[in-house]
Amino acid sequence: MISFTILGEPASKSNSRKIVSFGDRPSSIKSDKARNYEKTALYQIPMWARQRIDGPVRMTIRIFYATERPDLDESLILDILQDRYKRDKKTGVRTRIQDGVYQNDRQVRERHVYHGIDRQNPRTEITVEPLLMQQASLLEAMS
Repeated sequence: MISFTILGEPASKSNSRKIVSFGDRPSSIKSDKARNYEKTALYQIPMWARQRIDGPVRMTIRIFYATERPDLDESLILDILQDRYKRDKKTGVRTRIQDGVYQNDRQVRERHVYHGIDRQNPRTEITVEPLLMQQASLLEAMS
């Protein structure tokens, strides 16, 4: 089991998109608040937690907002916890630049997300648990 806390209030990934233009092509990107949170949150993930779990996981996420206004939205947090990649513009080759707690957020098979208020200390408390026992029983059932 991996547990740690990220300080700060996460932005809603879906409700705070920003429209920009890449040449003559319009595109939607994360808001400034979401990108700033992502940047600071990445520094707060402990090195020991970056285990690159490769099987299915269970997530428990407790988000403590400073006010009642934000929607409960854990999607940005799930993105932040996965491996980070950079694509070379010339070759198109993707290179992993930072290990995540898990490899990809598609591995999250069970999630428990809670909304709390803490005006003085907004934060996200995260617990990630591998679901290895479940995988073993699935393999037994298939044989």
